[in-house]
Amino acid sequence: MSAIFAGGVDVFGLSDVGRKRTRNEDHFVIATLRKEIALRQSNLDDTTVFDQAKSAEAQLFAVADGVGGQAGGDVASRTAVTSLVAYLNTTMSCFNNLDVEAEHEFLEKLEAGVHEAHQQVREANGRQSRPPATTLTMVTLIWPRAYVVHVGDSRAMYLHNGWLRPLTRDQTMGEAMVDAGAMTEEQAARSSLSQTLYSALGGQDMMPSVGLVDFAAGDVLLMCSDGLTKHVNDTRIAEVLGKPWTAEMMAKTLVQEALDGGGSDNVTVIVARMTG
Repeated sequence: MSAIFAGGVDVFGLSDVGRKRTRNEDHFVIATLRKEIALRQSNLDDTTVFDQAKSAEAQLFAVADGVGGQAGGDVASRTAVTSLVAYLNTTMSCFNNLDVEAEHEFLEKLEAGVHEAHQQVREANGRQSRPPATTLTMVTLIWPRAYVVHVGDSRAMYLHNGWLRPLTRDQTMGEAMVDAGAMTEEQAARSSLSQTLYSALGGQDMMPSVGLVDFAAGDVLLMCSDGLTKHVNDTRIAEVLGKPWTAEMMAKTLVQEALDGGGSDNVTVIVARMTG
C-alpha cells in the first residue's frame, strides 16, 4: 500500500520483470533519512529545541536499471542502491534550515554518494572484461525542495498544473547527437544510439547531473526505468498522473499499461503525490 510521509507525500513504488525478460535487473528504494534527538526525560523548563530536532527528515527515492545485455546488471543496480543508502546514512547531517551554503554542501554529499556507489559497483566486478553497469536516478525531498542526481537513462519527471515536466535528460549517445545538432529528436529516437549510454555507474564513464526543483501541493513526481517509457508515452503518463488517485493506483496502472504495451523490458516506477 502507499506510504504517507511527514510533509504530505503519498508515495508508492513497484517493479515488474516484464513479458520478455527472465530476470529483473531493476531496483528501487523509498526511504526516510532522519537524524533526530528523541527526548526521554528532562526537568528543563523549555524543551522546544527537542521538538525542532524531531522534524529533521528527508525522503529518498531512487531507481536503478542494470544495463541490459550484460551479465550481472541486476547485481550492479542492487549494489548501486544499497551502497548509496549506506553512504548517505553515515554522512548526512540534519536537514533543517538549509541556507545557500549548506545547500551546496548537501548537493555535494548527494553527488559524492553516487560516486561512492560507482566505485562499489566497479570494485564488485573489477575482473570482468565488460563489467556490468547501471543507471541511477535519485530524488531527495526535503519539503518542498527536491534535489535530483541522475546518471543514465532512467527518468524523473513531474506533473504541475496539468503539464508534465522533465527533471532529467537521458545520458545517451542519441541525446548527445541531438545536443550537437547532428540529429533531430525523431532521428535519434529511431537510432540504436538512443539505447547507448555514455554515462553509467560501473561503466567507463560516469558523469552525474544534479539539479533541484521546488514542488507545490498537487504536484506528482514520477521516477521510472525505461521499461515504462518504451511503451507508455508522455501524454498517457500525464493523464494517469492527473487522475484523482492514490500513488499506488497510479503506479500499478502505469506498470500494467507498460506490460499490456509489450513489456519488452523490466519496468519500475515510483510515484509520489505532493499532498501538502
